[in-house]
Amino acid sequence: MTMFHFFNCAILTFGPHAVYYSATPLSEYDTLGTSIKAAVVYLITALVKLVCLATFLNVSESDSFDPYQELLKALIGFVDVAGLYFALTQLTHRNISQYHKFQAVGLGWAFADSVLHRLAPLWVGARGLEFTWDYIFQGLEANANLVLSLSLAALGSLMWLRKNKPKTLIPIIYVCAGIVATMPSITSYLRRGLGWHLTKIVGFELFTSLVMAFISWQLFAACQKPSN
Repeated sequence: MTMFHFFNCAILTFGPHAVYYSATPLSEYDTLGTSIKAAVVYLITALVKLVCLATFLNVSESDSFDPYQELLKALIGFVDVAGLYFALTQLTHRNISQYHKFQAVGLGWAFADSVLHRLAPLWVGARGLEFTWDYIFQGLEANANLVLSLSLAALGSLMWLRKNKPKTLIPIIYVCAGIVATMPSITSYLRRGLGWHLTKIVGFELFTSLVMAFISWQLFAACQKPSN
């Protein structure tokens, strides 16, 4: 029963990444190498963030919300944006379109995040004797993170790769990218500042990820239209 629960949670956490790759043209264009490169960049970025967090943040004995500490975390979190910029603009990619490039980068980014932050807790906890919903919610969080990573990669490709985008959309693109980039701080405030339970936070993440995916898709489609 414990291994069955573990495999169910593992499929929920990592399965959507494989399904997305197989069900979209990414597999047809053989973009696996791009996703792997993006995953490596993510791991390096995570190491840089870890060093910055250990250097600039104080260890708090309480779990209360500290605005100053959370602001520092949010600023350090923008290291992810720098890493995503490098993955989208500096890595050598196959001859694929911008549309497939941001999807491959976002997919690799999200998969590396899930492996780094969720695999070990899943392996240790989901095989326990006592059933818990925490790891199912963890899988749902991974799905929300996949959608948010794809959205951020799409917005990043518009910011850094798309030159002839409508000027009226530029502020919206940057605002949306800022919201997605600060989602960890937003959820931290909801959990520590407002005392939200895990179920409400996961529901908020899923809802927000779908909204941001819709907005990003609309922005990407609008920027693809030929300018007059």
